[in-house]
Amino acid sequence: MNPYRKRFDAMTPFPFECVYRDTKSAQNELPDHFHDWYELVYIYSGKGTFFVDQTFYDAVAGDIFLIPGNTIHRSFPDPDEPKTSTALFFNASLVHGAPLGDSFSYLRCFEQAKRQKRYRLSAEADVERQTIVALMESIHQEESGKLPGYRQAVLLHLQHILLLLGRTLPSVQVPAVSSSAPSWMTAILTYIDSHPGSPLGLAQLAKRAAVTPAHFSRVFKKLTGMNVTEYVTTKRIIRAKELLTESDVNVAEIAEQCGFESLPHFHRMFKKLTGMTPSHYKRSEN
Repeated sequence: MNPYRKRFDAMTPFPFECVYRDTKSAQNELPDHFHDWYELVYIYSGKGTFFVDQTFYDAVAGDIFLIPGNTIHRSFPDPDEPKTSTALFFNASLVHGAPLGDSFSYLRCFEQAKRQKRYRLSAEADVERQTIVALMESIHQEESGKLPGYRQAVLLHLQHILLLLGRTLPSVQVPAVSSSAPSWMTAILTYIDSHPGSPLGLAQLAKRAAVTPAHFSRVFKKLTGMNVTEYVTTKRIIRAKELLTESDVNVAEIAEQCGFESLPHFHRMFKKLTGMTPSHYKRSEN
């Protein structure tokens, strides 16, 4: 199993990281990865392709990507014009607060992105773009200076960004556009997402896509960066994590619903990808 699980310190009192104005080439870009933390990416310049969950996006300057926790994603920089971006990572616990008699949540933009399977926004209005860029700059300055109260300041700036995105989200959604993915590929990714318990081997998926297994394997690896087995197993574990926290179904039933051939195999893969057993994960989330 090669999907990269970006690891954060689960015990840190301030679950936040900022990777500021980073430019990556295709050679030093992270492989596919997923993590429990939320990720917000703003692109300043350059271009490339983003693969998020089951969708491919052409990424350009001004785009914002909202990546909820436990979502497979990868960035492919353009070899001639690699993108420069800032990425903010944070645990949901950081922005959970008292409701204040209002139903608004700082995670609203992420929740809607996940529900609608649309993870890219375009900050078309100059005032929105300038505000987000300024807030990210302020976060970087606070983290660099480390003056008393800098973490409180970082949190306030992050909340301001999430408030702005949560308010403007309905009007700034942009459909996925990528010329690199054939229609059968996007259909197969949707099928895998919707049928974790079904047979999802290379032969079955290639037959459904009406292409040869060799062609399927080659295109799948090129576009997602993962082979079929790695991708399917990771998606099944992500679904299992959801069931463990959102339902009272026992571990054996969850393993079966998620397409694992045996309970020991499920335990082995779950621990390999999450660092803990299913039972431990369920206790830690409750």
